[in-house]
Amino acid sequence: MSDRWVMERYFGRQFLLWFLVFLGGLAGIVFLFEVAELMRRAVGHREIGLDLVLTMGLYKLPQTIERILAFVVLFSGLFTFWRLTRSQELIVARSFGISAWQFMRPALFITLCFAILNVAVINPLGASMNAKFKALEMRYFERTPTFELTGAGLWLRQSDGDKWYLLHADHVEMSPMVLAPVTVFIYDNEERYLGRVDAPRAELQEGAWAFRDVWINMDQYPAQHAEEWKLPTVLTVGKIQESMAAPNTISIWEMPRFIRALKTIGLPQTRHRLAFQSMLSQPLLLCSMVFFAAAFALRMNRRGGVTSMIIAGIVIGSFIYTLNNVVNALGTNQTLPVILAAWAIPIVALALSNAALLHMEEG
Repeated sequence: MSDRWVMERYFGRQFLLWFLVFLGGLAGIVFLFEVAELMRRAVGHREIGLDLVLTMGLYKLPQTIERILAFVVLFSGLFTFWRLTRSQELIVARSFGISAWQFMRPALFITLCFAILNVAVINPLGASMNAKFKALEMRYFERTPTFELTGAGLWLRQSDGDKWYLLHADHVEMSPMVLAPVTVFIYDNEERYLGRVDAPRAELQEGAWAFRDVWINMDQYPAQHAEEWKLPTVLTVGKIQESMAAPNTISIWEMPRFIRALKTIGLPQTRHRLAFQSMLSQPLLLCSMVFFAAAFALRMNRRGGVTSMIIAGIVIGSFIYTLNNVVNALGTNQTLPVILAAWAIPIVALALSNAALLHMEEG
């Protein structure tokens, strides 16, 4: 076994150790804040106990890990290379001809492996757990209407005082929002069937669904025809789009099928397409953080100023993270094409970090 292989294994173990430390530490801190926020929201809800709050916090944990992953990679890289520099190990390795590309290779490999693991395993697990969190949140906190999109169309469940309404539509039109054709099943609070309403279309107006050319079939009563019938609702087009199976509740493996279903029924797919492409581009963004950390390690080695360089690295990482969110928002608003919004910042960050590392290495 060559000396360089031994050295790379050592560097890899150091990075993996601090990667796990920062991952556990940052996830734990965010988890405590999530639990505190849930406890605040639970005030006045006697049916919500500490066990339920902790369970909901755990359901959000995979999503939390996914959200902080870029910072975990950046911090662990900075801290690993800083410790190797302070202990002179990195300086000794450099004196033996070990290039920056070689000493960062183990960290890059570990990051890439975890990024793939995140896309293939953690994301589907997190989507499933986040869907359970959303269900509990709706049940205990918000009690808002719920949606389900299947191959048989759109299903919407909402309440109005002492009744529940289950709406089904084969197709949806936007601006204004219209369900066509639409059927409404009516139940009482004990889930007993009361009747149904059928109409060729229903338009979402302010505070109500407006039905035209309606047939009302109440249980144990003869069918009645009406030119117009209104069903009160708190929904808006914005709320429907936000509540329609949020992208973070759908596994990356199921996302293409769900996007096709949205397209078939007539609902916007931009948010889900952007989430899918952003997940695919995430490995590039994470790898760019390793390159930035290595570039700052060389800077610390040559010019000193450890604290200032670490702060600069954190600032740059935060800037890239924020800029990526801004560009994603532009993609969501359809200001930018989905592919550009999802891939632009990871590619630019990777190019800039490589340029910075090359400049430090050759300079």
